[in-house]
Amino acid sequence: MISALNRLVDLVEERLGEELDLGSVAKGLGTTEYHLRRMFSSLAGMPLSEYIRRRRMTVAAGEVVRGEDDLLGIAVRYGYGSTEAFGRAFRAVHGAGPGEVRRDGGPLRTQPHLRFRLTVEGSTPMDTRIADRPAFRLIGHAARVPLIHVGVNPHIQRHIASLPAAAHQRLKELGDTEPAGLLQVTDGVEPDAPEGSELTYLHGVAVTGRTPVPDDLDAIEVPAGKWAVFRADGPFPDSLQATWAATATEWFPSNPWRLRPGPSIVTILERADDFSTATTELWLPVEPA
Repeated sequence: MISALNRLVDLVEERLGEELDLGSVAKGLGTTEYHLRRMFSSLAGMPLSEYIRRRRMTVAAGEVVRGEDDLLGIAVRYGYGSTEAFGRAFRAVHGAGPGEVRRDGGPLRTQPHLRFRLTVEGSTPMDTRIADRPAFRLIGHAARVPLIHVGVNPHIQRHIASLPAAAHQRLKELGDTEPAGLLQVTDGVEPDAPEGSELTYLHGVAVTGRTPVPDDLDAIEVPAGKWAVFRADGPFPDSLQATWAATATEWFPSNPWRLRPGPSIVTILERADDFSTATTELWLPVEPA
């Protein structure tokens, strides 16, 4: 995976003025566009589209400062149809328009050419298993919330707090298959998973395909497939979020599996009364790489 990501950033560099056909690129690298985007954003800390925009504006800024070409020519060379569109993208990255930068020599904000490297620590093995599950349903109470990578998501907190105690007990009684217990489900996450993008959060349980869904509950149909299940222990949600990050930085680059589209599921196995610590399982849908 690391070599695929490095080849991807090299292709971005070679084709800064073009639109990448990422589906074809991923196929040529022996993976899928979904997995490539998810791994890139997890490891780079930004969506691929944002990295491309920053690199275009970094290289374009050098040409703007040199002043050898008119701004329209530079705009067209980097894929923009007008100086206005180019100017908006340029200002979003550098904080000043190309005309100002040409006159004053700055300000300039540089995005370096990325290079991915795998660092193997080896001191903290990841407690993981592969589960092969038939099709099932996730049922419960769903809401649209923004994605927050670090810390507690207050939008999810409010959603759960709005449910009466009887609703939690009812869900527990409905659940009849793995993953067991009350579940925290995220679905519809964009492949690049940018911070602030909207996703569907479902507070619910897993049921077999034969179990009827009550009319007042939301449902997500989950097809049959394999899941990588990661166990996390410690402060909550810090230990869970650290495990989630480590799947991208350590587990996927070292194992013959890749992400496939589908919901991500967290089940709470044990927890402190105040939820300060917990033992959790993170279920991610995977397929052989």
